[in-house]
Amino acid sequence: MSNLRFTEQPLSEWMRRRGNDSDIVISSRIRVARNLQHIPFPMLATNQQSEEVLNRLNEVLKSNALQPFGTFHLVRMSSLDELDKRVLVEKHLVSPDLAGESRNGAVLLNDQESVSIMINEEDHLRIQCLYPGFQIREAWKLASAIDDAFEAHVDYAFDDRKGYLTCCPTNVGTGVRASVMMHLPALVMTQQISRILSAVSQVGLAVRGIYGEGSEATGNMFQISNQITLGQSETEIIDNLESVVHQIIQHEKNARERLLAESKVRITDRVMRSYGILSHAAIIDSKEAAQRLSDVRLGIDLGLIQGVPDSVMNELNVMTQPGFLQKYFHEKMDAGERDMYRAKLIREKLGKTG
Repeated sequence: MSNLRFTEQPLSEWMRRRGNDSDIVISSRIRVARNLQHIPFPMLATNQQSEEVLNRLNEVLKSNALQPFGTFHLVRMSSLDELDKRVLVEKHLVSPDLAGESRNGAVLLNDQESVSIMINEEDHLRIQCLYPGFQIREAWKLASAIDDAFEAHVDYAFDDRKGYLTCCPTNVGTGVRASVMMHLPALVMTQQISRILSAVSQVGLAVRGIYGEGSEATGNMFQISNQITLGQSETEIIDNLESVVHQIIQHEKNARERLLAESKVRITDRVMRSYGILSHAAIIDSKEAAQRLSDVRLGIDLGLIQGVPDSVMNELNVMTQPGFLQKYFHEKMDAGERDMYRAKLIREKLGKTG
């Protein structure tokens, strides 16, 4: 299979499915960080040592140890141009660090793109599993099984007191990060979001934007994840996140019901205006597009907009990003040109469904 398949299709196969509370929880993700024993962390490893890591982990793939989890393809970062790397970041299949200056960086991707195994990123091995909707336990079960498959073939860096050793101290212990991507427009509109997110941070969870640490929460998308990996078991991490996310889901549902009950005309006007602008705009920047797409997604979920499937909204979230726009239109663009092509793409997509 050509590596181009992963950068030319905007919608990963797993994103075509729905999960629990898919109207609010876009996706669930588990990421497991591991390092090989007796080899320096990637930031300190020599070129020869990082190549050894890649070869040893690729041998696990060749041994068919990953066969129960699907068909995997090894993609070396050095085989991709900068645009393809950017598209993989926009699809959440690799991190900006792996796409950047990683030495002998690579990723193992399955056909559904629901499993992404990064090699020589911040750690030697990062196993990422993605599920649609609120399915964090299912994601953990899969990630844990893949982790066991690797551990049967390689020795991990592990300390009896500290647990799994990682490059960043915040990942030491279980090495597990559990996160969900949530669409919370009603909490933003009713001005409850600051209070909710403040409470979330007080119970050991972090709130970030759509691309993780350091990114802005655009389009009313918020990533909720655990901050603590040391001193808690994997089960405790999952239980804590699950409990808090259930509460946020209920708050968002209540806020949506309140909007419909008290301000139906206003909320209908807002989502239809955004739908109209997206359907006819000649120029639109990424920030406005994200906000308008959020309005339309809410309108679909509330039954105010008919005939636009969730899959189209998921597609547009990826396709309107700078890298994918240039990939899709086969054009190298400056910011102004991207705004024009972004508007053109959205018009085309909504025109096919409207």
